[in-house]
Parts: sequence; structure tokens; C-alpha cells
Amino acid sequence: MTALYKRDQAAIANLQKLRFFPLAVTGGRGARLTEENGRELIDLSGAWGAASLGYGHPALVEAISGAAANPAGASVLSAANGPAAALAEKLLTAFPGSGDNKVWFGHSGSDANEAVFRAVTKATGRSGVIAFVGAYHGCTVGSMAFSGHSVQAGATKADGLLLLPYPDPYRPYHDDPTGGAILAELRERLEAAPERFAVAFIEPIQSDGGLIVPPTGFFKAFSAICREFNVLVVCDEVKVGLGRSGRLHCFEHEDFVPDILTIGKGLGGGLPLSAAIGPARILDCASAFAMQTLHGNPISTAAGLAVLETIERDELAQEAERKGKLLRDGLARLAERYQLIGDIRGRGLACGVDLVLDRQTRAPARAEAAKLIYRAYELGLVVYCVGMNANVLEMTPPLTVADTDIVQALNVLDRAFAEVSDVPDTVVSQFAGW
Repeated sequence: MTALYKRDQAAIANLQKLRFFPLAVTGGRGARLTEENGRELIDLSGAWGAASLGYGHPALVEAISGAAANPAGASVLSAANGPAAALAEKLLTAFPGSGDNKVWFGHSGSDANEAVFRAVTKATGRSGVIAFVGAYHGCTVGSMAFSGHSVQAGATKADGLLLLPYPDPYRPYHDDPTGGAILAELRERLEAAPERFAVAFIEPIQSDGGLIVPPTGFFKAFSAICREFNVLVVCDEVKVGLGRSGRLHCFEHEDFVPDILTIGKGLGGGLPLSAAIGPARILDCASAFAMQTLHGNPISTAAGLAVLETIERDELAQEAERKGKLLRDGLARLAERYQLIGDIRGRGLACGVDLVLDRQTRAPARAEAAKLIYRAYELGLVVYCVGMNANVLEMTPPLTVADTDIVQALNVLDRAFAEVSDVPDTVVSQFAGW
């Protein structure tokens, strides 16, 4: 461990850490991070998707520097500011939802999802919420209340929470890879209590639950059932939105438009910024209701505007589609040689590799995943694992990642798979992971 990592251990609380190996960063450029000892690593995680434009992108540097040099206050709490207004206008233009929509700004996906939940239940007078097993909608008290991930099993859940199985074609519920059994269960529960539920939170790709891509048509049918019973559909694209999936909005793959969209992580390009876009009747239902002092900070919103403009100008959604295929094609070649790889899935530059002990039983390879990503780190690659059993490699690199970085990352993974058994248990046991 480097001196910087030891300083971090001594001074910074573990409450906010999710560590898999002793990464200690002093800088970054493009899709590469620099450690304290000067070593460069390819960041195939993109800081969990937050570094949407990579590190040190000129458009971000210019936008942030300009906003910081002459800041328009510090928030939208008690004054309007130009960067926040401009970003809200651009988000509204890009959202295909109909009607009178508005934007709410926050710091993270957690506070965006919590604010939407509170606003919807207040505006509708209903308290019930629908979500999915495996869903991770945030780490605030309110967002954990309707999340379904195993790492939050001890959190207090919302009254009237209905957690449905997520439609997983690789491990199908009731042996139905179409998700039809889940839709039937949804309809049954809504018919039994037609006035109970206010909102359903969905992920068009379930991120922390295992980078699971739903079967085609599932969420179109899901949203249609919800609307029969006046249940609003919130699409959480905090990790997979804004070009990452090969479309600007990931829900566009599913041929439906949600009532409300939440975004974060990559929106700020590395700065704390989230947003919710939805009907004014919901987001205007009260004043001083879901506010924090720095919400709509002009520096963060200036960064968000630069991110959106760069995605549009450089056609980064289309590039994500092409680069994602390059990545998954390379992973498929690795799967021909390594039985540890059970499934490869994703859209654009949101890719998942399900590691299994046996391809027939599909038993999760949790310990092997921890060793694999540790060995990859030793070899110069940053990649993390997700899933209810922490056995799925999640790859969400910057949208600007170079083809050469993808090829090099695949070469590193090739060697890491070959050497995974060489990593001692005692080494990975130092890091809690999920």
C-alpha cells in the first residue's frame, strides 16, 4: 500500500468506502488514472460511471474554470442562476416526455430518487411504491426505503413497498425469460389494491443488481399496466443514462417514455450533480420541500451543461454503441477460453460479465470475482464487481475511452483470468467490497 492509501485509512471514515484493492489516485487523463507512484491504470469503471467524459476533458475544464472564476451564487435555493437555468432547459428539450415538465436538481442519484418518491406520494396522496429485487436507488434513508439490493437488507423499508423480481433472462423467474410471470404478478397486486400504489421505480438496465438487461418489451408492457392504475413510472438512469447505453436515454431501447426520469453520476462529469425531470404537477407540489443549500450549484450545473453539449457534439452515444460492441466482442473471445465467464451482457458502454463456478448450475463465483479484479488492478486495470452475490464485473468506462484502451484492457483481463487462482485469499480479505 502506498503512503497516500495509508493516510486515507488513518483519516477517512470507512462509512463512505467501498474498496476492492488499494487504489490511491493522484491524477488522471482521459480514461487513465495515475497512482501516487506514477503508475497509470486504465479505468474501465469510469469512477462507477461518474467520469462520463473521462479525466481532464477540455470542455469540462473550461466550463468549471469559467463558472468558478465568477460564480453566480451557490445554488438555486433562494436565487436563480444562469448555468442551472440553461441546464434545465437543455434537459427538458432532450426529454421526450409530453406535457408540462420541470427539472429538480440535486447532488446524487440518491437524493434525486428520494426527492421524487417524497414528491409523488405527497402530490398523489398514495403511499405504495413498487420496485425490484436487486435495485439500488441510493444510500439515503429515503432511497434505501424502496431499494431491493441485498447490501441494504437491514434498512427500514417504506410502508406498502412491493418488491418484484427483476426480469433476468440469464436466471429467469419461474423459468420465464420473457418476464411474463412478473407482469402477471404486477397486475394481480394492482387489481387487489387499485388505489394503493403511487409510483414504480425501474432501471432499464439493473446496475448494481448485476448489470442485467431486461427482455425486449418488458418495460413497455410494465409501464402500460402501471398507467392503467394511475401509477407513475420513474426511470432511474443514474448510472446507465446520458449516452452510455448507445442512446441518449436508456429507456429509448424499451420503446416507452417514463413519467419521470432521474439522472446523476455522469451528468456532472465527476462533480456532484443529479436531476429529476417530470410533470410540474409533481415537482411543483410544494415549496421548500426537497431542498439542500447547494442544490443547483452553478459550478456543477455548468459542468452538466458541458457534458450534455459534448455528448451531442461528439456523438458520444453512437460512439458508446460502437465501443461497447468492441468490448463485448473481445469478452466473448475470452469466454471461449475461460469457463469462469457465464454470461456477457449490456448495451453500449454498460457491460456486465457474470462469473460462475459452473456454466450449467450458474452458481455465482463470488470469491473468484474478488480475486480477478484484484489481479487486474495489479496488472494496471480498474474494474469493479456488482450483483447480489458480487460476482458480476461491471464495465462503465468513460464515453471517451479510446479503442486502444479497450484492447489493452481486454489483454489485461486475459492475463488476470489466467492468473486468478494465484491470488491468495489473505490478500482480498483485507477489502470488504460489497
